[in-house]
Amino acid sequence: MTRRPRFSPSGRLVRALTVALTAASIPLLADAQSAPRRPVDDPNAPTNLGAERMTGRPDREVILEQDAEVTRGETTLNADRATYDVVEDRVKATGNVRLKRFGDRYTGDEMDLKLDTGEGYVENPTYHLGIRNAQGKADRIDFEARDRAVVQNGTYSTCEGPDPDWYLQTGTMNLDTGRDIGTASRAVVYFKGVPLFGSPYLTFPLSDARKSGFLAPTIGATSRGGLEVSTPYYFNIAPNRDLTLYPRLIARRGLQLGAQARYLGDGYAGRTRIEGIMNDRVTGESRGALSALHTQTLAPGLTFNANVNAASDNEYPNDFPGSITNTRERLLLRDLSLSYAQPYWSAIARTTNYQVLQDPLVPIGRPYDRLPQLGVTAARQGVGGFDLGVVSDFTRFYHPDLVRGDRSVINPRVSYPIIAPGYFITPSASVHSSSYSLNNVATGNPTTLSRTLPTFSIDSGLVFERETSFLGRQATQTLEPRLFYVYTPYKDQSKFPLFDTTLAEFNFSQIFSENRYVGNDRISDANQLTAAVVSRFIEEDGVERVRMAVGQRFYFNQQRVTNEQAIASAGAVNAGGSASENKSDLLAAVSGQLTQALAVDAGVQYSQSIGKTNASSFGVRWLPGPQRVLNLQFRKDVPTGVDLVDLSGQWPIANRLYGVARVNYSRLENRVSEGLAGLEYKDDCWVFRVVAQRTPTATNVATTSLFFQLELTGLSSLGSNPLTALRNSVPGYTRVNEPVR
Repeated sequence: MTRRPRFSPSGRLVRALTVALTAASIPLLADAQSAPRRPVDDPNAPTNLGAERMTGRPDREVILEQDAEVTRGETTLNADRATYDVVEDRVKATGNVRLKRFGDRYTGDEMDLKLDTGEGYVENPTYHLGIRNAQGKADRIDFEARDRAVVQNGTYSTCEGPDPDWYLQTGTMNLDTGRDIGTASRAVVYFKGVPLFGSPYLTFPLSDARKSGFLAPTIGATSRGGLEVSTPYYFNIAPNRDLTLYPRLIARRGLQLGAQARYLGDGYAGRTRIEGIMNDRVTGESRGALSALHTQTLAPGLTFNANVNAASDNEYPNDFPGSITNTRERLLLRDLSLSYAQPYWSAIARTTNYQVLQDPLVPIGRPYDRLPQLGVTAARQGVGGFDLGVVSDFTRFYHPDLVRGDRSVINPRVSYPIIAPGYFITPSASVHSSSYSLNNVATGNPTTLSRTLPTFSIDSGLVFERETSFLGRQATQTLEPRLFYVYTPYKDQSKFPLFDTTLAEFNFSQIFSENRYVGNDRISDANQLTAAVVSRFIEEDGVERVRMAVGQRFYFNQQRVTNEQAIASAGAVNAGGSASENKSDLLAAVSGQLTQALAVDAGVQYSQSIGKTNASSFGVRWLPGPQRVLNLQFRKDVPTGVDLVDLSGQWPIANRLYGVARVNYSRLENRVSEGLAGLEYKDDCWVFRVVAQRTPTATNVATTSLFFQLELTGLSSLGSNPLTALRNSVPGYTRVNEPVR
């Protein structure tokens, strides 16, 4: 706003100059508030001048003295004294100079600025960049344009105050706010007054946008490889493509080279990562791994997917726990598929096999390869009140040592749902027909097999509601009894191979299924009724707070379709009791978000015949706020020998200091299966993390990793990144410097 001059003989001259300049070719307004705010890029944007004293020639030069102010669009310059050159559209200012533009602020002793182009300089400046809250000081800043500046002998930091905890000291620094990139030569990073590292040249982001350049070096250690140092280089090829090269020096093994490419386009996306080491110093062999994902829409409804993983040897996940292979996954999938979908039907063609990374103590059975698998699924609802569907599948199974061959399956289904506000009844009928053509069979066994089995089921339920309250809040409680009857006749299937079939895990989902097996190689005989009741508390806004359920299956005939291999893989008791019993184990469960902070999930599987609990689980999560979470999980499964307690959490220990930990404890083995412990310290502009993790990679084999990370907000992170390990180990974990929403 233009300041009104004091009453003096020169006051008339000031007012006369103001009127004359308003009519000039470059508009100048005496009252800044009377001019509309316009973008600085507008060549016709008005220029506003103000001062306690204004003199000069209206068509050439205006001299502003005492609290001078020049404003154009988003640019405001204040100083003790300023001279505005009308012809050059240039301002020269001295004494307590202050410049604001586009959210950035500069101060200095002397400034020369061309308003139309943004070119100029400022002597002995300080600066503040709004987008990153970055600031610093220098001997001089040269403005090459509105969004480009060169800082001479300057500093850069995102810390507040005149004495920042960390800063970047440079000989020359280029700040390109248009591209959000900063570059520095002869750069040294100081933390708490101590130089951490120096570089003749480095780049850093001025925003969260991606950019090419060296990433901060990572330093860590593992029990298998010793000290590890990596300096990745990132190529920002395009907004939808990038490439990262990451050489990693492993003290005990040598130099590992790796690369990761990501891409995203119209109808396609993917990621490929590869790494390798020549002549591992420990094994004397060359070793490596590959992981690739790709999906692409070839035409409307037609999609191609690829998932390929490989490793050079069985010990790769043990020796390289930070590799692209999941350290717990020893079956590496290779899968290619082509699918086509329409409103009422879909088809898929795929080929699948696995690389087995054998456990040194417990052998892992190799799954069958599918070479290929062809499937068609169709469904239509509401055809004269009927729901119709059919599933068909042809698969060629291959295994180098076991029975192999072709399997064809077709399974049509028809149902007639009757649905009313308070109840539903859905009768259904289906026919499972399959045929096998086998080879590599034992002497005397058939090479062709076929099977056709009908199944009839009827699903029914009631829904009762009543108004009530839950923890002081209005809610609706439901009572939902349900009966599910299934009949499938018996057929001897002992000669049929087990290509991809196992006994299903016994749970609430499985007791409402028609087949006890997962896969098409076994169809269980059934004359059974499942009874269950569910009760829910639903608040007025539709949020389900609590769900309670109890259910059991009753057998009218003794189950005769069994297979020792299938039962061993899932556990006979875990499947709901032995085949000779007339009822399954009793299932009970309760889960819900009791409050905004507290959630629970519990279940029990109880055998009434032996009076024992065969399986139980309990989980509770308390999340009262950001960076505050505690998780407790307990799981016991008698048939599979699982008895685990899992405790994890993130919690503030003291002001700015947070602890994070996880313990997965096996009570049967009386040892810690997995563990993690760490500390995080958060300051205003930096975070320090130290984390130790123990990860199992095979039976009785575990790797210990140590992470150190110093995150300098707005610049980079130094050390090894533990964030992935923290997120995977502690459900509900949030970064301590993540903005609170």
